[in-house]
Amino acid sequence: MTMTDYELIRYDVADKVARITLDDPTSRNALSTSLRRELVAAINRAERDDDVSVILLAGAGPVFCSGYDLRGYSPPEGGYISAQMFDRWTDQYARNCVKDWLTIWDCLKPVVCKVHGACLAGGTEVMSMCDIVFVADDARIGYPPTREMSSPDTGYFPWKMGMAHAKYMQLTGSTISGKQAADWGWVAKSFAADDFDAEVEKEVAALATIPVDMLAANKGSLNQAYEMMGFKNSLMMAIHWHTASAWNRPNAGNFGKIAAEKGIKGYIAWRDEKWTDIDYRPGKDGKPV
Repeated sequence: MTMTDYELIRYDVADKVARITLDDPTSRNALSTSLRRELVAAINRAERDDDVSVILLAGAGPVFCSGYDLRGYSPPEGGYISAQMFDRWTDQYARNCVKDWLTIWDCLKPVVCKVHGACLAGGTEVMSMCDIVFVADDARIGYPPTREMSSPDTGYFPWKMGMAHAKYMQLTGSTISGKQAADWGWVAKSFAADDFDAEVEKEVAALATIPVDMLAANKGSLNQAYEMMGFKNSLMMAIHWHTASAWNRPNAGNFGKIAAEKGIKGYIAWRDEKWTDIDYRPGKDGKPV
């Protein structure tokens, strides 16, 4: 395979690092079914490549990822599992998303995520399933759809930060800066925007000098401990809360109604109007929070 085998990502290997770059400028790297399929295939490809020790996931353009693609929910290749009998009540969409992101978790090799610009909603699911995350200080990170649309497809919040911050982030849908995400322990480190690329390159180059079998043993040891504490069971249970919040609660139809009337941008403006003085946005206060 070469770079031309992909339409929505870029894939390169050099110096024992496989670089997977989300590259769909038409959607600000939104997670369409096609992009997700290419991303999962690229991770599996890197895992099988003896010339790769570390996988680096990044985004092209002004943002890392704007979230799931709201322009349409096309089924994955091969379709969902018997949609007539299992769709909606089993939440095949969320189930498929969790399955995709567990590819990152189950990959034998460490997956490092490099976040700049914005990382929102489904983008934070990808980010949070990676093994090590580096962010720019001024990156904007959060899950605004939990304000009205649904709980997360991949319920990572309880596992990525303390209870106080997990409840704040999921209940409010707030966005915070990359620097604050690092201070809260959501991500490993944040760097000033001017130093970001160089610092991440330094970290990844050093990580790639560790023997890949040692990396795999350490990752497996850590993952097994979290799985014994219920990590995967928790993710599967969160799918049912996504189903209930997206389809079964009394106000579940607001997204469709308001988006049909005002468009998606109008819906987002309606959803976030009470949070403009709370949500972090780069430059709003002159510096990252």
